[in-house]
Amino acid sequence: MTAPVSIPGHIRAIATLGLPLIGGHLAQMAIGVTDTVMLGWYGVEALAAVTLASTYFFVIFIFGSGFAWAVMPMVAAFHAEGDEVSVRRATRMGLWIAAIFAALALPAMIFAAPILRLLGQEPEVVTLASAYLRIAGWGIVPALFVMVIKSYLAALEHTQVVLWVTVLAAICNALVNYALIFGNWGAPELGVVGAAIASLSTQIISLVGVVIYVRRALPEHDLFVRLWKPDGEMFGRVFTLGWPISITSLSEVGLFAASAVMMGWLGTIPLAAHGIAVQLASLTFMVHLGLSNAATVRAGTAHGRRDATHLARGAAVATAMSLVFSVMTVLAFFFYPAFFIGIFILDGDPARAEILSIGVGILFMAGLFQLVDGAQAIGLGVLRGVQDTRMPMIYAAISYWAIGVPCSYLLGFTLGYGGIGVWGGLGIGLGVAAILMNWRFWVTVLPRVQGDGRRGGEGLV
Repeated sequence: MTAPVSIPGHIRAIATLGLPLIGGHLAQMAIGVTDTVMLGWYGVEALAAVTLASTYFFVIFIFGSGFAWAVMPMVAAFHAEGDEVSVRRATRMGLWIAAIFAALALPAMIFAAPILRLLGQEPEVVTLASAYLRIAGWGIVPALFVMVIKSYLAALEHTQVVLWVTVLAAICNALVNYALIFGNWGAPELGVVGAAIASLSTQIISLVGVVIYVRRALPEHDLFVRLWKPDGEMFGRVFTLGWPISITSLSEVGLFAASAVMMGWLGTIPLAAHGIAVQLASLTFMVHLGLSNAATVRAGTAHGRRDATHLARGAAVATAMSLVFSVMTVLAFFFYPAFFIGIFILDGDPARAEILSIGVGILFMAGLFQLVDGAQAIGLGVLRGVQDTRMPMIYAAISYWAIGVPCSYLLGFTLGYGGIGVWGGLGIGLGVAAILMNWRFWVTVLPRVQGDGRRGGEGLV
């Protein structure tokens, strides 16, 4: 038995694993930001429509991604145990579940217009948003496959490829957007439809990239050989671990989707301002998500090796790293909100002044919840690493839907604070989730792990 890894050792390990994941998440977000910036240049109505459509797509995508995220702690634990056959089995069944979910989700993408109308959105926005989804919605298939393979690669600490494939996809997305939204380089001017084509192309390019890498870099796993062959036992294990993650993720992203719907009730301009603020807040959240993924892998490996000491210390280090970045983000949003929002709107746009007026207040609120948003992400990541998913699901439902959504409506509409009130409710919901997730790990799960007599230090660095 070796001495426990030092705190600096954990920082180096989490940074080495997490930085490429953060970069990959940022590159993925760059795709959405590119859409938002270019459509903001194209027109406020187009921006509002794609804000609504992207939120709709993201809700469904995140719901399906829970099964992909279940692959990550399972593969990390199997790899730590030296069970490479189970690594392959879990990943394959993750792909199976992704395919089934995508097939079920496609009709909701293609026939989205009636659902968007039921949500009380303006007719012009619904028309454009549904046109976007009829094309971009097909991207749910490659997008979910990519999520499974990325989880498999991250669990094996092959994180550099996740970064570079996503960067390539983001560059391609920007180029196709520039050509098809505005009609540059001899291409037709397609506006929202052009953005949809770019998004679908990007998802396909990402899938091709990760498949090529896996076949060349990890041939020993034979990941795609006999992929058609069912594996009922492992299918059940991935599904059992994954469905609570899906519900948890749906609860959180549903909170933001509900906020987008409420902002739509306030009008096109508030919805456009909300879309900009969400993009900015989501960009900073990618850092916390990358650290959370790293914490999941580290906790999964520690869990596989029965290493409670490293589990606790790694969780503490990831939480501290997230907190430091949160403080930096809060300061940036507080002191330079107009600068960040102004990036998305052209100087000559007649709606610029109104969007800035609304957006500055919203971004101020987005800064306030950075601390709790990062904290809940890390707490949730560590819990997933030890394959504890059902209680976090319940906590998420309570935090976001029993508390967050009602508070958003109460503050935004009943008390009349508008967009700022809607975002205040988001912060309250995230704050409750942060408390509950971290309480679950530090007060309930970790003492139980330590009480099981788990041993420390077997070379985890």
